[in-house]
Amino acid sequence: MYRRELMELQKVDFALVELNLYLDTHPADMQAVQQYNQLAQRRLQMCAAFELKYGPLMHFGHSYTRYPWQWIETPWPWQV
Repeated sequence: MYRRELMELQKVDFALVELNLYLDTHPADMQAVQQYNQLAQRRLQMCAAFELKYGPLMHFGHSYTRYPWQWIETPWPWQV
């Protein structure tokens, strides 16, 4: 389940990167801007749910951790 949910999050991240690149050259495309914003909101929700279930995705203050410190638990997201 961990891997499947992480893969879904990565798919949204990929789409956001692609839309970001597209919008760099097409900044007036309202439909693309709306799609980007919808995916960004979806990513925030997915990320929050993932972190509650499995622990933090990012370090240096970008994600919260529960007690005890969760960064010692593996696998870390970048190891999968």
